[in-house]
Amino acid sequence: MPFTLGQRWISDTESKLGLGTVVAVDVRMITLQFPATGENRLYAKHHSPITRVIFNPGDTINHYEGWQLKVTEIKQEEGIISYIGTRLDTGETNVVMPEVFLDSKLTFTQPKDRLFAGQIDRMEHFALRFRAHKYQSEQFYLPWSGLRGVRANLIPHQLHIAYEVGQRHAPRVLLADEVGLGKTIEAGMIIHQQLLTGRAERVLLVVPENLQHQWLVEMLRRFNLRFSLFDDQRYTEALQDSTNPFETEQWVICSLDFVQKNKQRLEQLASADWHLLVVDEAHHLSWDEKTPSPEYQAIEQLANNIAGVLLLTATPEQLGQQSHFARLRLLDPDRFHHYPTFIEEQQSYRAIADAVMALLNDEFLAEDTLNLVRQLINEQNIEPLLEEANSNDTNNKVARRKLITLLMDRHGTSRVLFRNTRNAIQGFPRRVLQPIKLPLPSQYQTAIKVSGIIGANKKLEDRVRDVLYPEQIYQELEGKMPPGGVLIHGLNGY
Repeated sequence: MPFTLGQRWISDTESKLGLGTVVAVDVRMITLQFPATGENRLYAKHHSPITRVIFNPGDTINHYEGWQLKVTEIKQEEGIISYIGTRLDTGETNVVMPEVFLDSKLTFTQPKDRLFAGQIDRMEHFALRFRAHKYQSEQFYLPWSGLRGVRANLIPHQLHIAYEVGQRHAPRVLLADEVGLGKTIEAGMIIHQQLLTGRAERVLLVVPENLQHQWLVEMLRRFNLRFSLFDDQRYTEALQDSTNPFETEQWVICSLDFVQKNKQRLEQLASADWHLLVVDEAHHLSWDEKTPSPEYQAIEQLANNIAGVLLLTATPEQLGQQSHFARLRLLDPDRFHHYPTFIEEQQSYRAIADAVMALLNDEFLAEDTLNLVRQLINEQNIEPLLEEANSNDTNNKVARRKLITLLMDRHGTSRVLFRNTRNAIQGFPRRVLQPIKLPLPSQYQTAIKVSGIIGANKKLEDRVRDVLYPEQIYQELEGKMPPGGVLIHGLNGY
């Protein structure tokens, strides 16, 4: 269609600009002015993304002054269209409205309007969008959907854990990889997959105060997950808009101190209907059967109200077996309900681990190992499975895998605990200690001198200890000296 000054066109890519008017035409380019927004656009004459606006008899059109015309006839002269019809406000007939007087605020946003206005995309564009949606749908149904969106290297051991845990409904696990093996990435991949698959919608991250911003940045940079950071100020502001401030956001990060120092705040957190709880540095949750720490009690209250729980720690037994049992108790209180029973079961785990390793390494199972497996599984139909697993048949791997699954599901921490070590994972750089000599603080120097005066007859090993561990001397002397004494003043640098 030839372009003429005064014609009305609409942009296919920027429909919000409204109706445009042709104000300039040259050999190669045309200029459209959009009065509704006061903007101009320059287009090429050929293959430009604009559509001619032509109304049909029976349509109702708007004049730029505000009145409407019911179109009964259309005339075209020198490329300009004039609409003839009845003016609705006055009833006057045979009113002529040139297209240049059309209301410029007209937009075609609904599919029906665009179709009737002739705003139809090219067929190849539709085919491209159709194929894109088709491939996107197919990717969504792949078993590893949600694991490939991370902005990080796809490392096998991280993918294995994320896939194993992310496929579960309301997973409750302890991620205990050694330092530097990527627990944060694993947790993020699990969160990402849970959100994309619809298994979770509301996520709460409880982390140490000094790691809040690190988690906030990692979730945004690597997974494009925009968490909200809650502190005292944000809590107070949100309290003005809602009775429960934590219901104003879907994904929340807060510190462990923030959670446990206020009883009302903890109750609001516990009642906020979270689907997944993630606790970083979980080894700080100390527990004793008689006197559990306030931090542990706070997380326990949350874990009792939230279906999915991820605990992260690089040192699961740093505070002893009792605290390790306490963290497992948070995940499954029915299974890990009695500490002495847990210790007794621990004694048999070595034999189970040896049996599993023999199955994994395709080793021939000795008679004592076979008897152990019979006792552990204790099923009537176990004999055919044992014979097939211990045969030379090439298909024995299926039987061995089934035996491993049975042993894992019934004994030990099984699928509740995941731990990788640097010795087992290949490809990580070897860590080298680079010692840096620091000056000895003046308080420690004074403590060594005072210790030498007080204990002139000390044994050699005690003197060596004083030199190697001056902080212990400082702590001991600081506790023994009377307040205001000469020596304690010297230790404190007064």
